[in-house]
Amino acid sequence: MSQKTIKITGWALTIILGLIFTMSAFMKLTQNETALAQASSFGIDTTTYQFLGIIEIFSLILFIIPRTGILGTLLLIAYLGGAIVTHLQHQQPIAMAVIFQMLLWITAFIRFPELKQRIFQTKKVQQ
Repeated sequence: MSQKTIKITGWALTIILGLIFTMSAFMKLTQNETALAQASSFGIDTTTYQFLGIIEIFSLILFIIPRTGILGTLLLIAYLGGAIVTHLQHQQPIAMAVIFQMLLWITAFIRFPELKQRIFQTKKVQQ
């Protein structure tokens, strides 16, 4: 694949994830009735749910900006990890959160090759 194709793919996936996380955060911040019903079934009150929306937006902004993209990636991955655990605790399906987390990792590896290189480093470190 050419560098141009890789760059376009990375940004296309970033836009898709951006739209998904924006919609999710918007539902939390606007106190959508369906979202609030699910949150209350998990024992999450409305104030905490709005705070989660703020964290989601903040992490998303960091993810989209190239200079802070790795930090945003790690924050969103941690956020989704918490969502997965919460769903598991309440016997809810986790497939969507796992799919988004995998898509986030793939996007991060495409956009930030240095992250992939760091995680899958094959050279032995000399002491």
